[in-house]
Formats: sequence, structure tokens, C-alpha cells
Amino acid sequence: MSRLRSSVGLAVGLAILAAVALAAGAVPSGAAGFFEKNFWLSGPRYDADVPLCEEAAPLGTIQDGFAAKEGRFWNSTLAIVGFEKVRQVAFRPWNADTIPRRFCQAVALVSDGKKRPVYYSISEDGGFASIGFGVDWCVVGLDRNLAYNPACRMARP
Repeated sequence: MSRLRSSVGLAVGLAILAAVALAAGAVPSGAAGFFEKNFWLSGPRYDADVPLCEEAAPLGTIQDGFAAKEGRFWNSTLAIVGFEKVRQVAFRPWNADTIPRRFCQAVALVSDGKKRPVYYSISEDGGFASIGFGVDWCVVGLDRNLAYNPACRMARP
């Protein structure tokens, strides 16, 4: 009997919620009000707290992402076993109001014995659901889906 009551209560609650949503959507939208027009909204504030190029976290993200992409999409066992000549190329190269990004380059030591250039950027609040930093990267010669073509040029500032 209590299950039936909770099911009926849930159905009634959902019906009320649907009616409120329908009524709210039926109201015509108006022009911006006095407060909307006369106050400047500052938007997101960034701290420019972006990891350095040499830090383990961004490099580990690249290694993990590269191995996952190669295995999942290209049926390959290639992996990045290390990095050398890691250096920063630019930090916030655009307007100061844009998302802070650190652009880096390195040489990736790939498991096939070849050394390949890798270009990557680390962005503030670029992680999943804008939590933590995000890393976008491209390994020259192994950008098989041509996302950063030509030769990873689109991964650079």
C-alpha cells in the first residue's frame, strides 16, 4: 500500500512540475529590464593559475590520452614513454580577458623508438565540467584524424 502511495505522490509531483514548466515557457519574453541594461556584468574571473609545461600532471595527461587514443581508435600499442626538451612557447598570447593558456612544446619519446615533436596547451578551468586544468595536445606524425593538421600547426598559438 505504501508503494502505491509513493508512486501516486511521485506522479502527482511530476504532473505539477510539468504544468509549472509549461506555464513558465508560455510567458512571452520581454526586453531587458532596467537592472539588466544598466549594470555591467563582469563575467568569469580567472586567476591565471595554470601548471607549468614541465609539471608531471599535464605530461601524464598527454601520455594517458595518447595511449588511450592509439589503443581505442587505431588499434595500436604505441605509447609515449617520456619527454625531453620541454619548454614554454607562450603564456596568454591573446587578450588578457581570454581563458589563460600556456602553450608548450616538447619532444615525445614514442615506444616505436622514434622521437616526435609534441605541441600542447594547458588551459585554466579546461578540465571536465570546467574543473581543474585542461590539456590539448598533438604529436606530429601521429595526428591520424588530422584534427590539428597540417603538422599540428593548429595546436600552436
